[in-house]
Formats: sequence, C-alpha cells, structure tokens
Amino acid sequence: MAEGGKEAIRVDEEVVGSSEVKALEKRIRELERVLGKKTLENEILREAVKVAHEKKLISRLPSLPDEGSL
Repeated sequence: MAEGGKEAIRVDEEVVGSSEVKALEKRIRELERVLGKKTLENEILREAVKVAHEKKLISRLPSLPDEGSL
C-alpha cells in the first residue's frame, strides 16, 4: 500500500484514488480558467461603463463660445 494510503488509514480518513484526484485537479483547472475569463470580462465591462459615464458627463457640459463671438 502506498504511504498516502497507510497514512489515511492511520488517521481514519477516506482513501481517494489517483484517477479521482486527477479528475478533480482537471476540474479545478477548468474552473480557474473560467474564473479568469469572467474576471477579464468584468474588468473590460467596468472600463466600458467608466468611459460611457465620462462621455455622458462631457456631453452635458455647456459648449464654450466660439472665439469669434467674443
């Protein structure tokens, strides 16, 4: 029996097969990838909202008079 299995039995823990560990690690990698993608999308959308707000504020400012009308 592998050392990890012996240790799990000694401390009365469940033994998990290496194929299950690999499957869980694969799932973690996929979840991390999706989280990274969603984080990037969130950052892009936040920046777009910021730019939209800035443009909206600028468009509400009164126009400066033409230099020739002074």
